[in-house]
Amino acid sequence: MKHLLLRNHTVLAAVIGAVLMFGSVTNVDAQARGGRHSQRDDAKKAAPQAAEQYPQATREAPETRASAKASRQLQKVVDLYDEDKGAEARALADEILANEKANAYDKAFAAQMAAQIAYDADDSAAAMAYLNQVIELNGLDNNGHYGAMLMLGQLQMQEEQYAQALTTFDRLFAETKTQKPEHLAIKGNILYRLERYPEAAEVLKQAIAASPEPKADWTQLLMATYFESGQSAEAAKLAEQLATSNPGDKRVQMNLAAAYLQADAYDKAAEVLEKLRAAGQLTEDKEYRQLFSTYLNIEGREKDAARVIEEGLQQGVLKPDFPTYQALAQAYYFSEQIGPAIDAYNKAAPLAQDGETYLNLARVLWQEDRVAEAKVAAKQALAKGVKNPEDAKKILALPGG
Repeated sequence: MKHLLLRNHTVLAAVIGAVLMFGSVTNVDAQARGGRHSQRDDAKKAAPQAAEQYPQATREAPETRASAKASRQLQKVVDLYDEDKGAEARALADEILANEKANAYDKAFAAQMAAQIAYDADDSAAAMAYLNQVIELNGLDNNGHYGAMLMLGQLQMQEEQYAQALTTFDRLFAETKTQKPEHLAIKGNILYRLERYPEAAEVLKQAIAASPEPKADWTQLLMATYFESGQSAEAAKLAEQLATSNPGDKRVQMNLAAAYLQADAYDKAAEVLEKLRAAGQLTEDKEYRQLFSTYLNIEGREKDAARVIEEGLQQGVLKPDFPTYQALAQAYYFSEQIGPAIDAYNKAAPLAQDGETYLNLARVLWQEDRVAEAKVAAKQALAKGVKNPEDAKKILALPGG
């Protein structure tokens, strides 16, 4: 009976890298400065307004602008931030937030800046707290307000607060009616992490369909949702499309092999992995193991498994450990190469945690009429411990040797 290796299906680790940023920070309103303004202020007023990023938003942007008293402080926050004086800028922003006379815009703008400063300092908890203040204060235009909401959702996802992140993105979608592919992709990522795979797949398909140039990571994540939800055929179909479009991309080809393995299409998986091996692209221990374990799962391909293992050992890619030598022994034995199988069992048995491999060695030696050697192996099996000691004792009781 074959003792096949456990299938080692590669798990996709597709992750969308969310870029956390506000875009352009809202300028402090120059007209709030009591009529005194510089050429710099005139340039700001002459500059075109930032494009409306959420034209279908149901929220009516407030008319409030920076108050006369707070405008200089707000500009100072921006200047300090531009000068890489984050600590000073954040302290001044906190001062504005604590000022009872500051209006909603003043405080929301200060919180927006403080959130960015906190994020730059790797203080995600503080950044999220400031972003919540921005949203609650409701003082910025739609670009700033929903930019804060978008950043909050991304940070929540980054901090593995997936339920909160989904709540934030659901609100963003409900209030803005956004169908931007990048927003859909992030929501799909959150749903994937919540293990809501069918929903994640639908959202990711929308993101891919809505983008003229969908990112490869989105497709990789969609494939992962298919894997996790047991839709092996869909995963393989998608993997084939990616592999055809990216014939030189090793990661894409490895994912194709994984998709075939998930669908129990071992011959196809072996073909993909063998091409990578022939091209010298299998450079890691786990990649060689994937190929030889695939061969061991295909009837009649044990000789190929042995060839791959020997090559991996000779090149120093495969570790000379128990699983490797155990697989090599199996590959040789089931391809009727008994001598090399015995050699491999002799290397594997001392590395095993118990005596089962010594017992297998004893059986093979007995089948080859090498009774004396079989008895030595049986004794070693008993010494290390086996599930059925009687099997070893039967060999020890054999005549001869």
